[in-house]
Amino acid sequence: MRAPSLTRSLLLEARSRVADGAGGYVESWQALGTLWAEVLPGAGREVPGEEVVMASVAYRIVVRGAAQGAASRPLPGQRFRDGARLFPILAVTERDAAARYLICFAREEVPA
Repeated sequence: MRAPSLTRSLLLEARSRVADGAGGYVESWQALGTLWAEVLPGAGREVPGEEVVMASVAYRIVVRGAAQGAASRPLPGQRFRDGARLFPILAVTERDAAARYLICFAREEVPA
């Protein structure tokens, strides 16, 4: 198995809730840090959105391994940001038995 080429800088973000002052909350995204990654596109497809058809592309994003519970370990529900592009993380698993790298399964959706 070849070592991944971690040449792309991605910002890892987590959803946070901030009180809105009226008893509710507003959701926002908090930056957790920058990770170097290899981004591998998969198959694309069209999916119906609420008002428009969306193009959906699956990605495998490989990053360096991190211990369970570490802030630098991506989790499902978080997302990667590359400029204006967003990659919501669906699942995370170890790439090899030594857990030197993690594979993050993500999806990017854009208007078609």
